[in-house]
Amino acid sequence: MLTGRRLVVVFVGLQLGMILSTIDGTIVATALPSIDRDLGGLSRLSWVITAYFLAQVAALPLMGKLGDLYGRRRLFFVALTLFTTGSMLCGLAQSIDQLIVFRAVQGLGGGGLGTLAMAIVADIVPARKLPRWLGYQGAIFAVSSIVGPLAGGLFVDQLSWRWAFYVNVPIAAVSLVVVAMTLHLPYRRLPHAIDYAGAGLLTGALVCFVVGATASGDASSWTSPLLVALAAGVLALGALFVWRERRAAEPIVPMRLFANPVVRVVAAVNVTSGLLLFCGIFFLPVFLQEVAGVSALESGLLLAPTLFGAAFGTLVAGRRVERVGRYRHWPIIGSVLMTAGVLLLATLQEGTPPVLAIAYGGILGLGVGFVMQTSLLALQNSVEHRDLGIATSTALLCRILGGAIGPPIFGAVLTAGLPDDAPRTAAAFADALPPVFLAAVPIGIVSILVALRLQERPLREHAHFGPDTIAAPWSGSGPPTTG
Repeated sequence: MLTGRRLVVVFVGLQLGMILSTIDGTIVATALPSIDRDLGGLSRLSWVITAYFLAQVAALPLMGKLGDLYGRRRLFFVALTLFTTGSMLCGLAQSIDQLIVFRAVQGLGGGGLGTLAMAIVADIVPARKLPRWLGYQGAIFAVSSIVGPLAGGLFVDQLSWRWAFYVNVPIAAVSLVVVAMTLHLPYRRLPHAIDYAGAGLLTGALVCFVVGATASGDASSWTSPLLVALAAGVLALGALFVWRERRAAEPIVPMRLFANPVVRVVAAVNVTSGLLLFCGIFFLPVFLQEVAGVSALESGLLLAPTLFGAAFGTLVAGRRVERVGRYRHWPIIGSVLMTAGVLLLATLQEGTPPVLAIAYGGILGLGVGFVMQTSLLALQNSVEHRDLGIATSTALLCRILGGAIGPPIFGAVLTAGLPDDAPRTAAAFADALPPVFLAAVPIGIVSILVALRLQERPLREHAHFGPDTIAAPWSGSGPPTTG
């Protein structure tokens, strides 16, 4: 395994790529009005965000599998190149349609950066020492999530919305150079056939699912022909995908993974933690702005304790797991805290001080931090090395899907509680918001019940690749190949 300064340098290089992927998911949020003034296309403006997200979802399982087959280092470079190219093209876009297409290119690269960075860390660090590094990684993810909108606003105010994309290029170059010079992962080239049909079916099902979740934000649209067609598409494509994966020689998502009870539990708790985290991220600012009366920028800053709570939770849990060697109780405690957080948020009233709302958000974030990274550790510790990439991408995909379907569903609850024929006053929002957070409580209870089923397994004491294989070409059977 890598140790000391070299491990830190490799880790920093990988995290620069993951930071870019995370920030660019949200950096355009505060730049959208400026983009609209320059490029027009107001009716399609939301697709600047949606296109990036859909491309990420489509790329995650494919990048994870290709990394298992061709080597994660090589695929990391491919993802970074795609992301950087997409960033440059986004900055040069001359129409809203061009920007949407180039954001999809960016998203394809971004989908690979996160999952490959996490899987590479699991390659070079033994499971017993992995919690600390996953804690750092989770903290970086949480902080990056809130840096995005603030950085976007800074670039719009001081330069141009185009610099929200141009700034990625030098950072990506540093990441590329650092990883290229310090990391050499061996892998065995084996005969294989990539399951492109399975990848296409999974991508189609996920796109239908995400677009349907977005379209369901208005409760009155739940029986619309479009939503019915999308639901049918999810079921049909999902069934065809499972059928295909049971027969493919090299399935994109091996069904045998789900015979592992740890994989099933981790997938479920990543969906629930994603749902609850984004419930807080989206609707706590609604309370702060519409009920407490703070500005949009202030509400963004006041959201920081939620995300810093998540960062702190990953660091605390990671250090403790590394010291004690046991991880099972952390997702359980985290699920309890997440449930308590949304239950406390459901008590918010018109006269509730903002500091109390912020504290409740911090409890929710702390629980999320306890759940996400320790569950990922349990997953990576429980699968064979050949499945490490696809297992990691599956967990991240579940987390992202939770974040995707939560806001429109909870948004429908909020819309249903607001008056249609009266001004939407602070009192109206104060009455409509508690049911939103109450609707999240059953999800927290499900998370607790699922987390109780997580199995404790001994953490590996050795990395998948030792110091000799990382520093030199592959010395095992098969041709000496690095990637």
